Amino acid sequence: MLRLLARQMRREATPGERRLWEALRGRRCLGLKFRRQAIIGGFIVDFYCAELRIAIEVDGSVHEPPDAKARDQDRDTLLAARGIRVMRIRDRDANRDSITRLLTSLSLGPPSPYHGEGDRG
Repeated sequence: MLRLLARQMRREATPGERRLWEALRGRRCLGLKFRRQAIIGGFIVDFYCAELRIAIEVDGSVHEPPDAKARDQDRDTLLAARGIRVMRIRDRDANRDSITRLLTSLSLGPPSPYHGEGDRG
């Protein structure tokens, strides 16, 4: 069921998601590999980089109501428990320059303690 929903979400991407995918696909951003609408622990994240263990969420107006923010926070906490950092960017701010700055600052930080563990490292 999640696979079908992820496929639908790829087809119905927001303008910001489309711009960001053009910047990220094919290792175009800092040589990092990203998947879009990736399924992780029962959730679908907009973009995921396994190397950095980072999920990038592009937030549009549906993420602004207090109940949506609370759901997002709960989800982010569950993903963080799996060692995945969740970065949020507003749909209107999703572009190559903003994501390159964000990823550069993140990749200079300490490596994830989970990187390299297990069979999927």
